[in-house]
Amino acid sequence: MLTHGGDNAEAYFSFNGKFASFQSNNPQWDLKCDQIFNLDIEKATKDTTYKPFRISNGKGRTTCSYFLKDGKHILYASTYKAGDECPPAPQTKGKYLWAVYKSFDIYVSDLKGNIVSQLTNTDGYDAEATVSPKGDKIVFTSDRSGDLELWTMDIDGKNQKQITFGLGYDGGAFFSPDGKKIVFRASRPSTDEEIKEYKELLLQGLVAPTTMEIYTCNVDGSDIQQITKLGKANWAPFFHPNGKKIIFSSNNHSKRGYDFQLFMINTDGTGLEQITNQSLFNAFPMFSPNGKKLIFSSNRNNGGTRDTNLFIADWVD
Repeated sequence: MLTHGGDNAEAYFSFNGKFASFQSNNPQWDLKCDQIFNLDIEKATKDTTYKPFRISNGKGRTTCSYFLKDGKHILYASTYKAGDECPPAPQTKGKYLWAVYKSFDIYVSDLKGNIVSQLTNTDGYDAEATVSPKGDKIVFTSDRSGDLELWTMDIDGKNQKQITFGLGYDGGAFFSPDGKKIVFRASRPSTDEEIKEYKELLLQGLVAPTTMEIYTCNVDGSDIQQITKLGKANWAPFFHPNGKKIIFSSNNHSKRGYDFQLFMINTDGTGLEQITNQSLFNAFPMFSPNGKKLIFSSNRNNGGTRDTNLFIADWVD
């Protein structure tokens, strides 16, 4: 257990495997909404009082951080240019919804918390950015074309290019270990009613993430393949270091909506295997660069609260 309070999520290893960037709203750290932190993994495993260094500037809401390959910079999305305050959480009206804040743009910070560059500057949602193992490309989600699609850009923000075009939410993308493929989650509304609801919610800056499947494609968007056909919500995918399997979070097995466990599947859609069975929420898995560790978020060991913390485990194939 690496954190101890609040909601801690999207922890992703640095390229040397010694650190992890993540987002937290831990009230003990005087946070009103998610901010980005740099976690020293060894310190966090030994000291339950350890407070990681905050990378984001404490203004607005942040999400989706990731180390650059140089180990000296972290990118993340922030709403801070739209205001210092946290933008309001969505009014769900009994339905589970994600907010797609139009004020999110993607920034790069040094490890002291100084923003050194702004990679996106369009009117609309730009977030969910991750970096290729080669260190040369970034994949991210944007609604600048009217729908939530995957885009790629160079590490300096140049050559921004849309690579998916199917109606529905495409996001949470990661590169394969060789940098040639991308794995992502996607919704694909098909009936008139589903399409109408999706478009109406998107106009309000909202997404209903209750029906998603895992897909892969080439870095240029070609050869899109649907990997899961499980129903319900399948999301937070990440490639196994061998590039032949994908780990992800899913509630496909559950009779109730909120029971997310980690599963693994071959890239051809065969060999589904359940990895976790504790607690009711396990998500955002990521393998360390050497494949020996798995970091993930879980609400286990939270003392009966609603806290979600970060955990690290040995991985044995």
